[in-house]
Amino acid sequence: MILTGLHHVSILTGKAEKNYEFYTKILGMRLIKKGVNQDDTTSYHLFYGDAKGSPGTELTFFDFPGLGHTYPGVSSISSTFLRVKSTETLLFWKNRFEQLGVKHEEIKTRANRDTLAFDDFEGTKLILSADNGEVGVEPGQPWNQTQIPAEHAILGLGAVILTVAVSEPTAHVLTEVLGFRFVGSYPSLVGNFPDIEVYATGEGGAGAEVHIEKRPDLPRERLGRGGVHHVAFRVPNKDEFTYWVKRIQQSGFINSGKVDRFYFSALYFREPNGILFELSTDTPGFDVDESVENLGEKLSLPPFMEHKRNEIEAKLRPLELKK
Repeated sequence: MILTGLHHVSILTGKAEKNYEFYTKILGMRLIKKGVNQDDTTSYHLFYGDAKGSPGTELTFFDFPGLGHTYPGVSSISSTFLRVKSTETLLFWKNRFEQLGVKHEEIKTRANRDTLAFDDFEGTKLILSADNGEVGVEPGQPWNQTQIPAEHAILGLGAVILTVAVSEPTAHVLTEVLGFRFVGSYPSLVGNFPDIEVYATGEGGAGAEVHIEKRPDLPRERLGRGGVHHVAFRVPNKDEFTYWVKRIQQSGFINSGKVDRFYFSALYFREPNGILFELSTDTPGFDVDESVENLGEKLSLPPFMEHKRNEIEAKLRPLELKK
């Protein structure tokens, strides 16, 4: 039983409307699900992904208006990579960011890949990573109903960077509990700090990696808007999910147990540095209650919440997402 890669990354936003504008109009991602935070139904939960809402392509956002900003630090998911086709595509995005005033760096090498780091409007740290023909976890499918040319589309999640004060406990969980393997390292780009460690699972490649950055000089992160809430790893189906639930419980972690999110099954636990991990199934998928053609067009509620739709909608603030 192996985890096959990253499933999704969930982030906090204080402005869902502007968030929608940035991720669909500037980045050209598809809104594949407009739902609610199932643990706090007064909050929207927006999912962006590829053309089909494929596992391994989603950035998701919990909307909390008025939320304070993130104070960066350790015990955090400090950056999220997004896959693109090639270095030529990075040049396209660099030019686009310059035209649109998106804060970004120059193209730099990370983990032997050409990359382009940038921030969204709330300071979320994102990094475009060029596949350049690398084998590994398959990329997603370009969303063609956008002004971004298909050859330059964002194709799904790459790695996440975990920033910690002490790396060994997190590395131990990745390798000894979750089955990742150490595959190399690369120099830190922010100063004279230890090399960033790279761990991979499944078929490997950009969509199946976790990078650990050791920064003992930083305080603990104070999470707010623009900060990453958790990262989820892919489990192919419910049968294998049962194995992983048992494994996490036998490893002694305080955990959520099985949680039915309708679109996937989930389990949550914190690794020793306090970063929230989730294990999520690929099945049944985001098209279980909407056709692929109509993903994200209405407020989606799982069947076990449908009887409360009127009550839930009454407590949600109006949300105008302009196509």
